[in-house]
This record gives sequence, structure tokens and C-alpha cells, in this order.
Amino acid sequence: MTDATRPNCELAIVGGGPAGMAAAALAAELGVETVLFDEQPTPGGQVYRNIEANSRTRDALRDILGADYAKGLALAEHFRSSGAVYEPLSAVWQVSAGGKLGVSQNGKAYLTKARRVILATGAMERPFPIPGWTLPGVMGAGAAQTLMKASGVVPDRPTIVAGSGPLAYLVAFQLMKAGTPLNGIIDTSEKSVFGAGLAAIPLLSGFAGDLFKGLSWIAALRKMRVPILKGRKLAAEGVSRVEAVSFESGGRRQRLPASILLLHEGVIPNNQITASLRCKHVWDMAQMAWRPHTDEWGATSLDLVAVAGDGAGIGGSRAAVHRGRLAALDAACRLGRISRGERDERARPERRALQREAPFRTFLDRIYRPAEAVRRPLEDTVVCRCEEVTAGELRALVGEGFTDINQLKSFSRCGMGQCQGRMCGSTVAGILAESLATDMESVGYYRLRLPVKPLPVALLAELGNADSGSRPSLQVVEGDPSQRI
Repeated sequence: MTDATRPNCELAIVGGGPAGMAAAALAAELGVETVLFDEQPTPGGQVYRNIEANSRTRDALRDILGADYAKGLALAEHFRSSGAVYEPLSAVWQVSAGGKLGVSQNGKAYLTKARRVILATGAMERPFPIPGWTLPGVMGAGAAQTLMKASGVVPDRPTIVAGSGPLAYLVAFQLMKAGTPLNGIIDTSEKSVFGAGLAAIPLLSGFAGDLFKGLSWIAALRKMRVPILKGRKLAAEGVSRVEAVSFESGGRRQRLPASILLLHEGVIPNNQITASLRCKHVWDMAQMAWRPHTDEWGATSLDLVAVAGDGAGIGGSRAAVHRGRLAALDAACRLGRISRGERDERARPERRALQREAPFRTFLDRIYRPAEAVRRPLEDTVVCRCEEVTAGELRALVGEGFTDINQLKSFSRCGMGQCQGRMCGSTVAGILAESLATDMESVGYYRLRLPVKPLPVALLAELGNADSGSRPSLQVVEGDPSQRI
């Protein structure tokens, strides 16, 4: 915190995106002592990153990022004026079931305890392992957009965007407007986006603007003669960096030159903290991802912990705001600031708004379901980037009798790198499920260890406000032994 010696707060919120800002603003207005911990220097999260600075500029970047991005300014301003305490550049590396948070900030680590915790950690790009994805020049489409928002930096070399999902086309459209030389878009989705969008207009009349917006990106890209190709079995080619992208399309192998390859196959909940807490999780078949099991208020299987926004299941930025407010209302009720009746009454418009958003999310989940080929990496494809383990090595271990995901982790070192399995966990689980001819629910997920963020031992040894009786335990909260994640 700003005063790192303060040992506690009523409500701790982790993450400064739409859900976190909305939850913090409402909770503070209801009289809850609220602290929002954010890894970024300013509020906004990934969706509205650097929104305050970019909204004040008059250069081309504001036009490139568009009106939807600009809407985040009102949310950030509301949060700033709410009275909630904002702790930027703060990495939360531990959350315990009892509400204790481990935080590193400005080169120091400290502990604080909250009576309630709302995790608003948002989403992350789905890992998209293809041959050559570890080459320099290959990165996520979301990462390219982050650079654009944070620094106004865009690729100035021949670029290809590959994958599926609305963000792939949005990033391609924004890069085209920024002057990036686009050599092509390789769409890996199994359904025709353009055809599905037009067919869905009568069914999603309330979202005609969203549909036409997405279709307009495609139309603008075609107008600028950017090749849009259906493709599968992608591979990045090159020696010291990516030089080309090869793929199957129309029954034959094609190859496009590129110096930058931006991959995107949708987003999944960022659930590192809830997994480390042993919260109950479920496998979401519609979104092909793990998510924490929550009630209608975002409360998890642990008494003090709730999840708001995309961290509880992908719903988009608009839905994240409403889910953040619902979590805040429940927190205020549990903390004695409002009655249950007032909580329920205030929740009604938020729930109606979420119901309005639901059909469009269902539509997106269906047309952008990851293709089967994407979920089955080839033998020589590196799955774990940290430890350089291939899909073939993992399948060989399964053939030798390693049928538990944590056995695979122990013997292959998959998931033991700095990312703690964020970039390989879902892929490894998919390989294991496929090899055993079972489902993801049965396979489960890695048993994560604390800290969930890289933390120098020196910081741990010099915790600013921890005496010998209150140092953090780096033992995993076991919870229900039958719960696999």
C-alpha cells in the first residue's frame, strides 16, 4: 500500500481492468474501505490500457484505437473519484484462503490482510503452440495491441495475423490504419465469420451494431487488398527469426513471407490465483477453458474470495463491469455496509444488463470455438516454452505410464518455469486427455505453488511488515482432495 506498514483493509481487489474498477468504485461509494492492487501504472487493464493518457492526446492513435476504447475513460474517472485507494505497480504474488495477500511494490514485498478479496485478474490469450512459435518475431496479437496502447508502437515490417476471434480482426484493422504492412490474415476458424455474422443478424437484433462493426473491419481489410485466407496446420519458418508462415489452405500448402507473426486463438480466464487457492473449478465446454466455479455474485468455494469479470468466464468488457458491481454489492453486504434487501434491489439492473449480453457471447463462443487442429500440436512442437518440452516428449511419457498431469509436470518440468504453466497448462492437459481418451474434467490441471508471480528470495526474506509469526506460508491450500484443480 501507499503506507506499506498498514496491516489490513476491508476489501482488497486484485486487477485494475473494467471489473476491478467498477467493483472498487461501487464498494468505496457504499462505505467499504477498498484497496485496488494493479500491476499497471494506471487503471484500465488490458482492454483500456493507458486510457487516461491516450484520451488526452490529439494524435492518430486515439482514432486508431476507436470509440469502444475511449469509453473506458469514464470508467477510470469514476474509479479515481470514488475514494477507493489505488495501488499501481503492485504485483500480488499470494492470496491465502484467510484473506492474506502478498504484494511486491517498488522493490519491496509486504503482507496485508483483507476481510474480503475480489479477484479481477481478467483474461489472457489462449496459448497457440505451432511449429516455430518460439522464433523471435512471433508474438500474441493482444501483445501487439498492448504495445500500441502503452507506447504507440506498431510493427513496421511485413506482418501476418493468424488465428480466430474478434480480437484478431480488430488488431489487424487497427494495424492497417496505423500503417503496418499486412501481408495477410490467416483465419483458422472452422466457420465462415462473414457468413455466420450475416446469418445471425435476425437472431441478434440488439447487437446489430456489434455485428456490423466486426464485419466492417473485414470489409475494410478487403478493400485495402489485405489477403484473408482460411488456413490450418500453421508453422512459423525461419532460422534466427520468423521469415515466413506456412499453412494448409484449399487442399494445398501455402507460404507467405513475414517478419512479424501475430497469433491469436481467443482468450481464456486468467485463473492462476484461484488455482493456487484450490478453489473449485469447472471445465467450460463452450469456451474450452477452465474457470472457477462461482455463484451469481462471483463468490467462489472459499468463504472470503470472489471473482469478477473475465477471470470467472469470458464475457467481455461490458459484462465485466456489471459482474464487478455485483461482486462489490455482495462484498458490501457481507461486510455489513448494506442489507441483503438493498443488495438484491441494486443488483437487478446489473443482472438485466448481463442477460442482454448473454446471446452475443453465446454466438461468439460458437463461431470462434478453437479448431480441433489447433488443440492438437504436432510432435516436434514446443509446448512448454520455459523448459522447451515438445508435444512428442509428453506423449511418449504418457505412453510410459505417466497418466497424471502433475506426474507429467514432475518428470518433464512442464509448468515449472517462470510462467507457472500459464503458457502450457491447457495444452498439456489437452494432450493428456487425448492420449488417455478421456475428458479435460478428468485430467484436471497443474497443482500450482506459491508465489504465483516471480519473486526474488531477497524480497521474501525482507518482508516489510512481517515478523517471525506472520511470514507468508508457501504451502498450497489443499482444500477438497477430490478437487483436481
